[in-house]
Amino acid sequence: MSTETTTAGSSGSPASSIDTESVRTIAKKDFQDAVRSWLFWGLSAFFFTLMAALAGFISWANPDNFTTISFIALVSQVCKLIIPLIALLLGWKAIAGEREAGSIKILLSLPHSRKDVLLGKLLGRTAVLSLSLLIGFLIAMVAVVFAVSEFSFPAYIAFLAMTIVYGLAYMSLAVSLSSLTRSTTMAGAAMFGIFVLFYIVWNSIRTALGLLMQRGFIEGVTYTTTNFTGQQIETTRLPDWALFIDMIDPGNAYQNTITLFSALSSDRIGTRFPTAAFPDGLPFYLEDWFSLLILLFWIAIPLAVALYRFDRVDI
Repeated sequence: MSTETTTAGSSGSPASSIDTESVRTIAKKDFQDAVRSWLFWGLSAFFFTLMAALAGFISWANPDNFTTISFIALVSQVCKLIIPLIALLLGWKAIAGEREAGSIKILLSLPHSRKDVLLGKLLGRTAVLSLSLLIGFLIAMVAVVFAVSEFSFPAYIAFLAMTIVYGLAYMSLAVSLSSLTRSTTMAGAAMFGIFVLFYIVWNSIRTALGLLMQRGFIEGVTYTTTNFTGQQIETTRLPDWALFIDMIDPGNAYQNTITLFSALSSDRIGTRFPTAAFPDGLPFYLEDWFSLLILLFWIAIPLAVALYRFDRVDI
C-alpha cells in the first residue's frame, strides 16, 4: 500500500498524463455523491421554484405585455448574481477539501493522475450545476408557457444554454482556484475574492474610468448626437480599450451572449452602445459575438493554468 501511494504521489510521468476513463470515474463519483446528499435535487428544486415564482409574479404584475423576452430580460439579471454564487460554493472544496483532509493522496493512489482528478472534479461539479439547471428550467417552462402572452421556445432554450456556459465559466474558476490552495480557508478566501472582484471592483471600473476621463487623465472620444429635443449636441465617450475592459466581466459577457442567441434587443439587457458613438461601426471586440469568446476564455484559461500548476504543487 505504501509503495503505491508513493508512486502515485510522485512527480513522474503518470501525474502528467490524462486518462479519459479515470476522469469519467472521478466525475461520476463526484456527481453521485451530490445526488446522495440531495444537493443535486435541492438545486433542481431551487431553480424550478425561482423560475416559476418569477414567471408568476411578473405575469401578475404585468399581464398584458409579458413575453418570453421580457421574462429572460429579468431572470438573466437574477441569474447573473445567483449562478456565480452557486458555482463558487460548489467548487470551493472540490480539491482543497480533499487536500486538507488528506484524502487526495488516497485518490491519487488508485491510480489517478493529478490532471485526472482536476478534470474529473470539474466535470462532476459542472454536471451537478448543469443538470439541475436543465431540470429546473424545463419543469418551470410549463409555468412560463402559461404566464407569458407569447412564448418563444428557441429563445428560452438559448437562455438556458448560455446560463449553463456561464455557470461552467465560474465553475472553472472555482475548481481551478481550489486546486491551487492548501486549505478550505484559503479556498474560501479565494472564492470571496473572485466574487468581490467581479461584482464590486469590476462594476466600479467603468465609473472610475469615466471620472478619470472627465478630469483629463484619459482622452475620450467626442461624437455628435441628437438629444430629446432634436438638437445636435457634442458628447464624449470612453475610448474603445476602456469599454473593452468592462466587456471582459463574465456577467456582462453572459448577458451580451444571451442577446446574441435569443434575438434580444441590446436595449433590454447587456452592454449598450449608442449608434452615433460609433459612426464606423463597433470594433469586433465590442460585438456581442465576441462575448461568447470571452466566456470561453474564462473557462479555458483558469483550467489551463490549474492543470499546469496542480501537476507541480506539493500535495
